[in-house]
Amino acid sequence: MNPWPVARAALRRRPWTSAALALLVALAVGLGVAVGAVERAVRQGSIGAVAGFDLVVGAPGSPTQLVLASVFLRPEAVPLLAGETLARLMAEPGIRWASPIGFGDSWRGHPIVGVTEAFVTRGGRWTLAEGQPFGAPFEAVVGAAVPLATGAEFEPGHGHSSADEAPRGHDHTDYTVVGRLPPQGNAWDRAILVPIESVWELHGLGEGHGGDETRLGPPWIAPPGVPAVVVAPTGIADAYRLRSQYRSGTSVAVFPAEVLVPLLRALGDVRGLVAGMAWGGFALVLAAVFLALSANFLARRRDFAVLRAIGAPPGFIAGAAWLEAAAILGAGVATGLPLGWALGVGAGMLAGGSLDLSVVAAPAWEDLLAPAAALLVGLLAAALPALAMGRRTVETDLRR
Repeated sequence: MNPWPVARAALRRRPWTSAALALLVALAVGLGVAVGAVERAVRQGSIGAVAGFDLVVGAPGSPTQLVLASVFLRPEAVPLLAGETLARLMAEPGIRWASPIGFGDSWRGHPIVGVTEAFVTRGGRWTLAEGQPFGAPFEAVVGAAVPLATGAEFEPGHGHSSADEAPRGHDHTDYTVVGRLPPQGNAWDRAILVPIESVWELHGLGEGHGGDETRLGPPWIAPPGVPAVVVAPTGIADAYRLRSQYRSGTSVAVFPAEVLVPLLRALGDVRGLVAGMAWGGFALVLAAVFLALSANFLARRRDFAVLRAIGAPPGFIAGAAWLEAAAILGAGVATGLPLGWALGVGAGMLAGGSLDLSVVAAPAWEDLLAPAAALLVGLLAAALPALAMGRRTVETDLRR
């Protein structure tokens, strides 16, 4: 005998109850899947953000603050690396290219960062999406997300102004946009890159070259202090040599990836905590579903007793009850997977906007593991009330 028609008829008699129980399961599964997808996307976005920064050198202080300020463009207060150290570093052998990074100004919430032409093109390896690199003072190359067209002029403002604030400018000094970077999926998409000499000059620090010279880039005779220097070594041996050499009393050198590791480890710990809470909630939802199904089975015990009385074996009754519970659990898990991925995409977009990262939450095979395990446990647990219904006394239930 096939118990599925009995289970299907029971589901059709109570469609809203069955749908509500399946929705509870779907929400619990979706939350757990979304947490895993977002954590994975943030991890991948963070790793991608530091990929173009081999070595960062700054003044003695917190390496984490140095990386957050120079790589992620977070408004951290970092001390300035002395100009003498900058000049010595730029003259070191074993460097493919290097660039100081200077902060302090912004335009409508977009940070204006002073760099060299080598940083814009990554030593000639990058091609701009539009225009060309800056070649004269007060020219600018904008990130992919900056709403300025090539040829536009803008006035910088002091500090980190918001998008709605009028610039508190430098005596109406304007920059001219000459190029646009390709999308990078990190905070630099919102940045405006200008010659470091222009930043120094706007703040009354000179141009670093001395005299009336107006060229851009190193070498500098007397450069001012800078928050950080990005260095691209020619090889691994040079990278470790420079890192060791500039870890001294006057400077600190870090690989951004080594700073990112403990941050990602902390993120993983948070993810484990949140995921544990999510799946703890799923266990409570599963218990509530089983209580509801058990109450439903008890309310229909006379119907099951009638089936037993006309010849249905106990296994048939247990199978019908189990299939009913399995259909609800299966529908909930099957709905929860795409729901979790959709929640992950939405949460990733929100997280990416606040972190200035490309947080793309995409489905992955590992997202199937926890829901599959939860479904297996649920199906095994559903056998308990199903077997209990098959073992009930027929005479007692018929008299009720």
